[in-house]
Amino acid sequence: MDVKTYRAGSLQEALRVIRQDLGPDAAVLHTREVPQGVMRWLKGRQVEVTASASVRVPSRFESSPPKQTSASTATAVPAAHYDDFRARFRDAIRDDVAQSTSLVEDLCRESSDHSKRDLPESLFEGYMQLLDAEVPEQAAREMLEQLRVACSGDELEDSVIVRTRLARQLEDQIRCSGPIRVTPGQQRTVALVGPTGVGKTTTIAKLAGNFRVREQRRVGLIAVDTYRIAAVEQLRTYADIIDLPMEVVTTPREMRAAISRFADLDLVLMDTAGRSPRDEIRIQKLKTMLAEATPDEVHLVLSSVANPATLKQAAERFIDVGANRLLVTKLDEATGVGGILPLITTCGLPLSYLTDGQDVPNDIAPAESRKLARMVLGHELA
Repeated sequence: MDVKTYRAGSLQEALRVIRQDLGPDAAVLHTREVPQGVMRWLKGRQVEVTASASVRVPSRFESSPPKQTSASTATAVPAAHYDDFRARFRDAIRDDVAQSTSLVEDLCRESSDHSKRDLPESLFEGYMQLLDAEVPEQAAREMLEQLRVACSGDELEDSVIVRTRLARQLEDQIRCSGPIRVTPGQQRTVALVGPTGVGKTTTIAKLAGNFRVREQRRVGLIAVDTYRIAAVEQLRTYADIIDLPMEVVTTPREMRAAISRFADLDLVLMDTAGRSPRDEIRIQKLKTMLAEATPDEVHLVLSSVANPATLKQAAERFIDVGANRLLVTKLDEATGVGGILPLITTCGLPLSYLTDGQDVPNDIAPAESRKLARMVLGHELA
């Protein structure tokens, strides 16, 4: 085998010498730059090229795979462009995407078919009503499964009976505490707690307006929301309009004094600062304030437009603070009231009031299980 090594100042110069010595069909077997240390500064850069006129190396620029020259020579390696790795990679990615898309479609189709297959036709209409009301799918399936177990075969064939039984089942799952009960001459203290932006201050104003103007009770306001000056000023404006006494407190001692000064009032309403469920320090401060005030009722105010996970987290955190009622706001902004249903049925707090607008003192009403169940099923507007 005729193999020779050449050295030159550049690769181009070495290739020119190789063509002259071995001919234009010579194959380059190896190239490297010759390490020379300090001599490089004297002799300059040196490139070493090993080449041969008898060894057959396939060219990457050939238009077809090289052919074997004889039985004695080794099988030629396909040209790089012939075995197009980029094309193969693109094809593999395309196949994976197609397979994934097909899998997702199959799962969606299977889920839809599964729902229809598991639920009799008479229940499927109720199932779709729950989904349209934004009841989570798992909760909707559990409700329908309970209904299927409770109904006889003949009842399941009657869509009217199914709708009636479903509404009754929802009513049974929704616990309501009724409105705040005020006895003249006996002070009743009610606090509103919850995350920021759920409408606590506006709700306080609605309650105060109803009890002061419509029921002619003696009402006082306590603002603990010193983190938001605008909220305190908003409540003060309402107090001036309705002609109510108002106190702003920042410490447990001030809270104790304010409750004492309002001893002759029928109802004391406390507006607290919005707290993030994850803000442990402020949650503990709120807990300390409530312990000093010893309210008769603590209403957790949550927005119906929040997602179920957020509602669940807030409920768990504020129950630790002492919340014993649930008040749901902004029903007018929700696309469906079913999103709050899992919270209502699992958090353990009875529902006290529902609000559906910003109008003070209107747009608030005591919660009724029958009305809310009909709203979920679309039988009544929010």
